[in-house]
Amino acid sequence: MSATIDLTSADARPRPAAAMAAAPAASQSKRSLLGLSRHDLGLALMEAGVPEKQARMRVQQLWHWLYVRGVSDFSQMANVSRDLRSLLDDKFEIRRPEIVEEQISVDGTRKWLFRFPARGAGRPVEIETVYIPEEGRGTLCVSSQVGCTLTCTFCHTGTQRLVRNLEPGEIVGQVLTARAQLGDFPEASTPQGAIVPSEGRLVSNVVMMGMGEPLYNYDNVKSALSVVSDGDGLALSKRRITLSTSGVVPMIEKTGAEMGVMLAISLHAVTDELRDVLVPINKKYPLADLMAACRAYPGLSNARRITFEYVMLKGVNDSLADARQLVRLLQGIPAKINLIPFNPWPGSDYECSDWDQIERFAELVNQAGYASPIRTPRGRDIFAACGQLKSESERMKKGDRLALEAAVAV
Repeated sequence: MSATIDLTSADARPRPAAAMAAAPAASQSKRSLLGLSRHDLGLALMEAGVPEKQARMRVQQLWHWLYVRGVSDFSQMANVSRDLRSLLDDKFEIRRPEIVEEQISVDGTRKWLFRFPARGAGRPVEIETVYIPEEGRGTLCVSSQVGCTLTCTFCHTGTQRLVRNLEPGEIVGQVLTARAQLGDFPEASTPQGAIVPSEGRLVSNVVMMGMGEPLYNYDNVKSALSVVSDGDGLALSKRRITLSTSGVVPMIEKTGAEMGVMLAISLHAVTDELRDVLVPINKKYPLADLMAACRAYPGLSNARRITFEYVMLKGVNDSLADARQLVRLLQGIPAKINLIPFNPWPGSDYECSDWDQIERFAELVNQAGYASPIRTPRGRDIFAACGQLKSESERMKKGDRLALEAAVAV
């Protein structure tokens, strides 16, 4: 049954930045410790004057406070001496991104607009991060770049030019801020060993599916995910971290070998002719090369399948002939196909496939032995759904949202 979402409901309205914990301004001369590896954190401490013999212990202390306790101020590090806290505060910072705006969908999805300070002669930049609560799990959709270079024609993010890559600390900062906003860190009064609230971890999964192409920011994404998956810190299993790529073929094998995370491919078409239009990177790395890279992905098995994302576009890629070709294309690859109803955005030339057609497509793929769940659209009313992210500097006006009210009916 279809029901129109009320885009003016209280839950869907943006929360003013003043009502949330925005990070104070900090000196650009201070180096951020967020996202540094243990090795680099130790080097930073020694460069600041911490004796080498003490550095290892201090690294362990800082790691615990940053990633287990989730503190954002050196003064909160109770078992660190006052002198060292003063030194840390003088030389470094651990501030998280500023929360410019938080929106909460009628379905519980949250979207944050985060602002990072200017670097060098640049300007402050903004990105979006989305939290999707589900029964038994909570998924955080993290951005890797400000904007994107790929210009996929069905994706709103692709209409925003690339500004710059995010640094490891800016990627990790999204996870830390989301967990803090959700109450996913222990209170200061809880036992030292506590890692998550008693009711369980709210951010249980991370997907690199936000703004940008992660494999065009490979080194920074790799560094950030090593921190996120560290067993003595944020401690997310690599099987709960998924990296989505539009098909940067030369980096796929390296991703599996060095990161070891789950892989998702933004596929969306089963012929080079159509994929050249929908996902223009296909002109450089066509389907035959992409499928070969997927078959060679390290660790690939029925227990570690590749997820293929397939947005359903009415009259474009949703025929049963497309479904049959999809099955042939993926032959021999342990795979799951996520069918994604197209999420509308202002200026798009596409429409979502009819629901009956999506179900027929899914049934054919299922009969061939591939799991093909239809992804339930989440956060459409706050433009937090797949393909709708775009930073606040170029966001749509309220009037545009209201004009699209009928299109985002669920």
